[in-house]
Amino acid sequence: QLQLVESWGGLVQPGGSLRLSCAASGFTLDYYAIGWFRQAPGKEREGVSCISSSARRTNYADSVKGRFTISRDNAKNTVYLQMNSLKPEDTAIYYCAARFSRTVAALAPAWYDYWGQGAQVTVSS
Repeated sequence: QLQLVESWGGLVQPGGSLRLSCAASGFTLDYYAIGWFRQAPGKEREGVSCISSSARRTNYADSVKGRFTISRDNAKNTVYLQMNSLKPEDTAIYYCAARFSRTVAALAPAWYDYWGQGAQVTVSS
């Protein structure tokens, strides 16, 4: 069974950092593009960042450019989202998603086939 599990969300003060992990089980991520998305209460799910299967291509939402970094370790079957300089408006449930693709990645939720259950990130003093 294909499964994605997000980990290491939590509560952090403004200006702090967190690193989310997205671990895959039941399949290898080697040929999958991965996206990170978030959804705040009362808002639509939005794309945060994505990375191609080779890690050669990455993309970020304007709201997180320069603060967030996406990376992957295919040997560990895991993708990461390093989040620095966190702001209260970054508070949301964060989801990772996967789609079989050897070339591109996208920030559109509808493009992805598999989703994790989400991890809560709260930025508050």
